[in-house]
Amino acid sequence: MDNLLNGTVVSTRVRLARNLEGFPFPNRLTSVKQAKEIIRLVSSGFSRLDEFRLYYMDSVDDEQAAVLKENHLISPNLINNKRFSAALINSEENVSIMINEEDHLREQCIVKGLDLRLAYDTMSEIDGRISKTMKFAFDEQLGYLTACPTNLGTGLRASVMQFLPAMTMCGAMPKVIRSISRLGLTVRGVYGEGSQAEGYMYQISNEVTLGVSEEEILSQVEEVVKKVAEVELNERIKLKNGENAISLKDECLRSYGILTNCAVLATDELVKLASNVKLGALLGYIGISDVSDIDELVVKMRPANINSAAGRKLSPLERDAYRAGYVSKHLKNITAN
Repeated sequence: MDNLLNGTVVSTRVRLARNLEGFPFPNRLTSVKQAKEIIRLVSSGFSRLDEFRLYYMDSVDDEQAAVLKENHLISPNLINNKRFSAALINSEENVSIMINEEDHLREQCIVKGLDLRLAYDTMSEIDGRISKTMKFAFDEQLGYLTACPTNLGTGLRASVMQFLPAMTMCGAMPKVIRSISRLGLTVRGVYGEGSQAEGYMYQISNEVTLGVSEEEILSQVEEVVKKVAEVELNERIKLKNGENAISLKDECLRSYGILTNCAVLATDELVKLASNVKLGALLGYIGISDVSDIDELVVKMRPANINSAAGRKLSPLERDAYRAGYVSKHLKNITAN
């Protein structure tokens, strides 16, 4: 099962939604002074603030905000609410606390692979530290009170990012999505609600937070993710042994050839070709042992991340040339001879 998940599961994210008692929810928050007080209260909830860096979003320029978004540390909603919002991000950049997004607090932890309990335990410990210095909005019957009714109760959203090329190619995803929705779960794209499933990447997460325990949520998401992984593996075997197997192998190898030999490379082209290379590696066509390197490469080569690495804002053509050179060198380095 571990090998199966290594080729299917990309990452795990656990998010807790919380609001402070005595303050209007962010969509009703009109006072900058109140917003700053919420930020101050949340920051003071940490006993060792040196672990985290506080970003006041009204002091973060557009380029830095884009970098944080590309790395899944903040959301577009937080950026759109700059006057009132902030973020606490740890030094490892796997934990972030968005302040005054849809709720006063959106606490999240992202880990590689499938490890829902590690992510949850990490957030639960941090949530406990925050709650020692402030009171969350809580109802004995409804649980944690949130801006959106779908987050009432535990306020817990457990998400797993999965790479599902075979299921997409064979047309199985619409049926799978319907089956998952009947279980109270949902399927979204790379950047959450409303985003597209680019590069065969899908987020599977719980939809129900009220009337269920945290353990029930974690167990159900994990069970569904493993079942989806089994179906994906079976479909990959069919693809590799099917009548179009040679065409599939050709597409994977051509994608590798383009990525290691092109002079300019756009973001959307990288996403498409890198997903083919990853599939080719999983099917044994390309000698890349750790396909998570490809996932990290795609994130690193997003536009704002490239500008950050270059130390200046590049033109679109300069950025595409930088991306082409970096991707070519990196893929050659991680490919076995």
